[in-house]
Amino acid sequence: MIELQSITKSYTVGTEQLDVLKNVSVKIEDGEFVAIMGPSGSGKSTLMNIIGCLDKVSKGTYLLDGEDVSDYKEPDLARVRNESIGFVFQQFHLLPRLTALKNVELPMIYAGISKDERTERAAEALEKMGLEDRMDHLPNALSGGQKQRVAIARAIVNRPSLILADEPTGALDTKTSRTIMEQFQRLNREGVTVIVVTHEPEIAEYANRTIMVRDGEIVPSASVERKWGAPSLEWGDGG
Repeated sequence: MIELQSITKSYTVGTEQLDVLKNVSVKIEDGEFVAIMGPSGSGKSTLMNIIGCLDKVSKGTYLLDGEDVSDYKEPDLARVRNESIGFVFQQFHLLPRLTALKNVELPMIYAGISKDERTERAAEALEKMGLEDRMDHLPNALSGGQKQRVAIARAIVNRPSLILADEPTGALDTKTSRTIMEQFQRLNREGVTVIVVTHEPEIAEYANRTIMVRDGEIVPSASVERKWGAPSLEWGDGG
């Protein structure tokens, strides 16, 4: 479970203090699929960074699976990230000189997993993403959608309980975006908690619940819960 209790995140800009998040309280249960939405500068990416232990709170408490990580030092935050969280970003962040298989193996190197097991698990994750025939390809030989599926394979290879995706379809056309979001739905059905940060209503439709952020605060009246099913908005096939 993710529980943020009265979280504030502040930065000092010149002589002024800028509160990017203001007294935010959020609870996300295990196995949920949640979208975090908001306009540019609303604080949604800062909220994701805190949930992902990429940033620390200025005030308040963050409980992750009952563990208070609010005051953790970087080595402990790195351990939590490596053991419990998988990340997917808009720009894929694949190393250009490594094959798809080797890119997916990287998190397991940091986790100290043996070479043979790394290869086996990376291949299994890529097969799960439908990329069994692309394992030996370099990123520049892959389409945008294939790169993002490699990135998802890399995110799940350490078997995290939580996947965080920041604008995962921002660099993709509509048809490919639909494929990627269906992959997230499938992972969620398998028990993985999925949180997607997006500014696109069509993407948020894939989640079970949407949390709206505006001016660093949660907008309770704008939160939306929905049952499983195809998104209600009609999508074209895109370019």
